[in-house]
Amino acid sequence: MQLIEPHIHMYSRTTDDYQAMYDTGIRAIVEPSFWLGSHRRYAGTFFDYFQLICEFEASRSERFGIDHYAAVAYNPKEASNTKLVDEVLAGIDEYLAHPRCVALGEIGFDQLNDAEEAAFRAQLEIARDHDMPVIIHISHTDKLECIRRMIPIIRSVGHDEKKIYLDHNTEETIDIALSETGCLCGLTVYPISKLEPEQASAIIDRVGPDRILVSGSADWGISDPVSLPKVLARMKADGHSDETLAKIGFENANAFYSQSPKWNPRLDLSPWPIEKRQP
Repeated sequence: MQLIEPHIHMYSRTTDDYQAMYDTGIRAIVEPSFWLGSHRRYAGTFFDYFQLICEFEASRSERFGIDHYAAVAYNPKEASNTKLVDEVLAGIDEYLAHPRCVALGEIGFDQLNDAEEAAFRAQLEIARDHDMPVIIHISHTDKLECIRRMIPIIRSVGHDEKKIYLDHNTEETIDIALSETGCLCGLTVYPISKLEPEQASAIIDRVGPDRILVSGSADWGISDPVSLPKVLARMKADGHSDETLAKIGFENANAFYSQSPKWNPRLDLSPWPIEKRQP
């Protein structure tokens, strides 16, 4: 089965990860903007990073047979620097318009403070005004409080909820996310702060596959860029139907990102000869 990995941070990964992803069936990916390990001090640092994930990372991925798209945003972990938030958002349109940018994201909360809320609301309004898909990050801590704070903001901004990917749900939040919003709801398979494959399979068995996305969100921490195929293997062992596997592995992500006119994944790419894979 060809797979779409809807949320993964390849900036922090090696070429070995790309090879493993291709070998397990992943053919297209989306890389949202995230924290780089230290807080940035200049707007230009953000802009250089946006350009890197839209251009260099796309070319690196292609060498390994995977079509790479990006999402750009000011991430919540750095939102306390309100002056920098304003500077970056004033210049973000150029990168949202990039041919490889299919969404705004990821945005949301980290410590659940007012500065994060202001940055979240401002960027959700930008996504609405650009009629773009948007990826939302539910905080790793106090997820229930986070989603309860997010839902009224989402409603008040009025962006089409079918174009919102509300990610990092767990057993604690998934029922609220599905019942109180029209968003697509992400399950992130990532040790400690999120889910294991067994948990993801059990959640999908209980709530069904509609409106569900599964990702690895692999980044700086202990994480796995082939989490998605591992979840599908677990689901198959647990008796999920082929139709459900196709929805989780490909169809739901493809339908979500197809709301961007720039989403046209090339699923027939092949890895380049090894001597040509070096950038």
